[in-house]
Parts: sequence; C-alpha cells; structure tokens
Amino acid sequence: MKLRWTLLAVGLLSACSLAPNYEQPAAPVAADFPANPTAADGKGAPPSVGRAAVDTGWREFFADERLQQLIATALDNNRDLRTAALRIEEARAAYNIQRADRLPSLNAGLSGTRARTPGFANATGQSTVGERYDAQLSITSFELDYLGRVRNLSAAALATYLATDEARQAAQIGLVAEVAKAYFTERANAEQLALAQRTYEARRRTFDLTRQRLDAGASSLLDVRSNETLMETAHASALALARERAQAQNALTLLVGAPLAQATGAMADDAAIDAMSAVPAGLPSDLIARRPDIRAAEQRLLAANANIGAARAAFFPRISLTAAIGSASPAFSGLFDSGNDTWSFAPQLTLPIFDGGRNRANLSLAEVRKNLAVADYEKTIQVAFREVADALAARDYLGDQVAAQRAIQDAQAARLQLLTLRFDNGVASSLDVLDAQRELFTAEQQLVQARLLRTTSAIDLYRALGGGLR
Repeated sequence: MKLRWTLLAVGLLSACSLAPNYEQPAAPVAADFPANPTAADGKGAPPSVGRAAVDTGWREFFADERLQQLIATALDNNRDLRTAALRIEEARAAYNIQRADRLPSLNAGLSGTRARTPGFANATGQSTVGERYDAQLSITSFELDYLGRVRNLSAAALATYLATDEARQAAQIGLVAEVAKAYFTERANAEQLALAQRTYEARRRTFDLTRQRLDAGASSLLDVRSNETLMETAHASALALARERAQAQNALTLLVGAPLAQATGAMADDAAIDAMSAVPAGLPSDLIARRPDIRAAEQRLLAANANIGAARAAFFPRISLTAAIGSASPAFSGLFDSGNDTWSFAPQLTLPIFDGGRNRANLSLAEVRKNLAVADYEKTIQVAFREVADALAARDYLGDQVAAQRAIQDAQAARLQLLTLRFDNGVASSLDVLDAQRELFTAEQQLVQARLLRTTSAIDLYRALGGGLR
C-alpha cells in the first residue's frame, strides 16, 4: 500500500511543468489578401476555381512530361534535398537521446575481486588472500523529474525534430518550383535563340541582296551598312541567347542533380499557363495551417517555450536516485545461493545555492530565444503573405500584359509588311523598312519574356500556397 502511494506521489510530481502556457501568436497580417483592381480588359485574371494548391500534386499541376521526369529525378538526386533529409535523421537521433533521459538506465554488472591482506592487518598476524564476487542490477543517478525539467528538454528536442521535418518539406516544395522555373527559362531561351537565328538568317539574305543591288547601282552604301548593322545585331543577340541558354541548362542540371538529355519541346502555351494560373488563393489562415515553413517556425517556437521550463526548473532542488540489487559471495560457485542477497538505495537531493548567476543567465537566454522565435514566426507569416500577394498581383496583370505584347507584335508585323510593300513600290525608304524589322524583332523577344514571366508567376503562386509537396 505504501509503495502504491509512493508511486502515485511520484507520478503527480512528474506531471508538474514550469514551461509557460503556449499560445499561438496572432498572425500579423490582414484577414484577407489585398484585392487588386481588375485589369484593363479582364483577360489576365483567371477565376479562382479548382482545388487548393496544397491538394494539387505537382504531376497534376505540370502537364509537361519531360518536366515531370526532371522533377522526379531532382527529388531523388538533389543534394540540398538530400542534406535536408539527413538533417531529419540527425534531429531524430538527438530527440531519441534526449527522450531516453526520461527513463531509468538499468545496468547489469558482474565483478570479481581477489586481494591479499598483509599480516599486520589481521588479528592472527598472518597474511590472507580473500575473494569476492558480485552480480547486480543497478539504476544510476536517475532524476525524478518532478518539475518537468527532463520532460521539457525532451519536448524541445521533439519540436526541433518536427521543425526539421517541416523544413525538408519546404525544401521539397521550393525544389519543385525551382526546377519548373529553370526548365521554362531554358525553354524560353531556346525559343528566343531560334527566333534570333531565324532573324539573323533572314537579315543575312537581305544584306547579301542589298550588296548585290549596290554592285548593280540600284542601292546605296548607306542601305548596305544599315542592313549590315541589323544583321550583326541579330547575330550578337543570337550569341548572347546561346550563352544564356547554356547557363540555364547548367542551372537545371545542378537542380536535377544528374546529367540532362538533349532538351526538346516548347515553352508552355497560353492554355497551359491559364490552367496553372487558375490555382485558387485561399485565405491567410490556410497558409498558417499548410505552409511547411510556417509550421517549422511554430515548432521552433514550441521548442523555445519548452526550454524556458527546463531553465526555470534549474532553480529548484534536483532529486536523483541510485539503487542496486544483487548477490555477493566469497566463491563464484555460491554467487546465487540463498542468503547472499545484497541491495542498496541512495537518493540524493541537490540544491543550487551559488552558481555565479548561471541559472538566471540561462533563464534569460531561454526567454530571449523565445522572443526571437516569436519574431521569426511572425516574419515567416508576413513573408508568406507577401509572396502570395505578389503572385496574385502578377496573375491579375500579366495576362493582360501578354495580350498587349502580342498585339504589339501583330501590329509590328503588319507594319513591316506594309512598309515592305511600299518600299517595293518606291514609296517608302529602306530605312523605314529596317526600322520596322528592328522593332518587330524587339516585340517578338519581349513577347517571349512576358510569357515566361507569366509562367514563373503562376509557379510562384503554386509554391506560395503550399503546392508541390504531393
């Protein structure tokens, strides 16, 4: 009966904790994302329909089969993601070590001693040789965690482990987005390069024709030099775009973590971009519940909160227990005979009296680190809110920007066609035609850039809303 009450008392004491009651900080953002005014003609703002980003797997979001293969390879081979996974194993091992302190360590020991005692130490005056054999089970310095110090340290280690796992998930989402953006950037560079090469070939033919007309006296040296300038400009643009494409391929190779096959295919068309941009926005509360980086920041806050409890418990007495039960005998053969039982019980209470301010400094450090964790948590929410708001603003306007840029390209193409016709009839000058060619080339390049920007903004919205984990 006494043992039962003793165990009950120990259990009640171990239920105590000096950690502050945890309260989730209020999100320091507005209740809703900012509403952007409707774009000029409303074409660029797809309706928010479909499933939430976090419920849309990246294989569903990205329809391009080659991109799917690249993402799958990156998830297997990317070294940053592999490092994040190893960090989880590291944090799990640290947590298991800390959790083990909550249970007593039971050790088994078997020892034997043979010693000679000189004659002057015996009443008989003769030296003797003695033997002793011991076998025991022991518990060494097990702390009775009546104030929750060890339990809070274990809780802090668990929260750190969970934060590390959330960080790995955030790294995966980021990797999926970065691979997709690098892929579409490389495809856009390839499209621009092909456009520049076609333009260069067309201008080279025009330059050769103009030079032949100069030899025949039907053209001027100014026309030749003007055409040569346009030709070399296109050549320089093609070389620059070839360099950018090679660098984009290198960046994609680094992200994927494996050599790439020869790239094929085109950049996403408008229908594919519209489908990606239709990811619904949701509410700020959705971000807090679903974005791994926010959940990781909250786990770090929980760890800091638990460390305060451990630091507070250091001001109070610490009770530890050492106990052993076993058997002893002067002969090994009689070690476990009846009547040779041994036991020991040694509780110890340690009360801190003077530590030079160490415990107080540790408590102050724990409290400051909690305040830092709160600030980090709030900043993470604000950054997430800003990323979604930026992506929504881009979605509202970039569609119209692409439409406007396409209209500019069409207008420039029609202008060049008309000026070419007028030039053939002797009404317009060659300089007008050359100017129209230059502006059409610029409009075509800008259209590719605008489509790429709209594609990457759709990927950013998908990532910012927590998509890419599945």
